Amino acid sequence: MKQEENHGDILIQNGTVLCMDPAQSKFETGAVAVKGKLISAVGGPEISDKWTADRVIDAKGGIIMPGLINTHTHAAMTCFRGLADDLPLMRWLHDHIFPAEAALTPERVYSGSLLACAEMILSGTTCFCDMYLFEDSVAEAAKFAGMRAVVGEVLYDFPSPNYGPVEKGFRYTEEMIRKWRNDSLISVAVEPHSPYLCAPELLQTASHLARKYGVPLVIHLSETESEVAQIKEKYGCRPVEHLANLEVLGQNLLACHCVAVNEHEIALLRESSTKVSHNPESNMKLASGIAPVPRLLAAGVCVGLGTDGCSSNNNLDLFSEMDTAAKLHKVSTLDPTLTDASTVLRMGTLEGAKALGLEKICGSLEVGKGADIIIVGMDKPHLIPMYHPESHLVYAVRGSDVQTSVIDGQVLMENRQLLCMDLERIMEDVREIAKKIRSDGH
Repeated sequence: MKQEENHGDILIQNGTVLCMDPAQSKFETGAVAVKGKLISAVGGPEISDKWTADRVIDAKGGIIMPGLINTHTHAAMTCFRGLADDLPLMRWLHDHIFPAEAALTPERVYSGSLLACAEMILSGTTCFCDMYLFEDSVAEAAKFAGMRAVVGEVLYDFPSPNYGPVEKGFRYTEEMIRKWRNDSLISVAVEPHSPYLCAPELLQTASHLARKYGVPLVIHLSETESEVAQIKEKYGCRPVEHLANLEVLGQNLLACHCVAVNEHEIALLRESSTKVSHNPESNMKLASGIAPVPRLLAAGVCVGLGTDGCSSNNNLDLFSEMDTAAKLHKVSTLDPTLTDASTVLRMGTLEGAKALGLEKICGSLEVGKGADIIIVGMDKPHLIPMYHPESHLVYAVRGSDVQTSVIDGQVLMENRQLLCMDLERIMEDVREIAKKIRSDGH
C-alpha cells in the first residue's frame, strides 16, 4: 500500500522527462509528482509505482520538461502586432510605436497582456520578463492568467503616457515593488529603457533602487551599431563601457539584445556577472544585426532567450525562437557545431531562469522547485521518429505541439484547451482595440 506522504495533487507520467538540471538528468519512461505548488518527485517508472495523485496526467509518450522562460517581452504589444513592419528600429520606434503608445490605457494594456499570456501558455512558456507602460496592469493580467512574471515599468527621460515625469515613474516602480513583494508568481524589476533614452543620473538612480530592494535591473543595451555611435558621440565610450563607468553593470542586471558588443565589452559583462537576453528574431526583423552569442557563451556570460514584443517578431513562440537562435549562429559563422541544441535548450530554460534571478524557483525539474511543467506531444508526422529529444525540441517542435502547461502547480492548459481564461473574449477585446488604433490613423 502506498504511503500517504507519497500522495500528491498531480502526477504526470508516461513520458520522457528532461529535467534541464545542472546534471542534465533524463528519464526515458519517467514521471513528475507535484504537491501544492512544488515538485515533490522526479524520476523513472518508480515514481509512478510509488506515487498516487488526485489528478493523473498521461503524457502519452511525449516530453515532460520545464516550461520555457521568455527573458524579454513587451506583452501588451500584441495590440500592435503587424502595425508597422519592415522598418528600421529608430523609425519604427519613433514614427510608429511611440505615437501609438501615447494612446494606451491601463485597460488596453491589460487586454493585450492577457492575449500575450494566452499565446505563451499555449506555446509552452511559463515565465516571462516584461518591460512596458502601465505595467501594474501587466502584473494583474499575468496573475489572473496564472503565469509567472517579472514586470517593470519602462523609465526614460521624456514624460510617460502612464506616470508623466520620470520622478513619478520611480515612485510608481517602488509602489509596484511593495505591492507584489510577497506574491508567489509576480515579481518586479526596475527597468530604464536604454542608455540612449536615459540620462546617466536616471540610470544610476534606477540601479540604486534595484539594489535597495534586491530586485532585477533590466535595460535594452547595444541593440544596434547606430546606438553605439550615438553613445560614443555623447559620452566618449561604447554603451557597455558607459554602464560600467556609471557602476550600473552587475549580477542583478539583465541586458537585452547586446548585438553590437566587442571583446572588451564581453569581458566587462562577464566580469560584472551581467546577464544577457538574446532576441534573434526581433534583431533579424529590424535588421539590428547578430548578437555574438557564441562568444558570449564562450566567455561565460549567462544568456537567456527572449522574443521581444509582437510588433517586432511577430509572435511569442519560444520554440520558434530556439530554432532561429540555433541556426542563425551556425550560418553567420559557417560553423554547424555552434549553439548546439542542448545549449539553446538550456538558454530557453535554466539559463533563462538564472538571467531573471529565478533559478531557485524555476527553469528545471527538481524536487523543491516550483511546478512549472509542460508536456510536448510527439504524436504528429513532423515529430516522427525521434532519436534525440533535445534536438527535436529545438529543430522540430512548434509551440502548437505543447499539449499541457502547469504553472505553480496549477494546470492552465490540458489537451490544448486553456482552462484559465476565456480565449474568445480576450481575442475579441484586442480586435476592438485594433479597430480604435486604425481609426486613430496608425
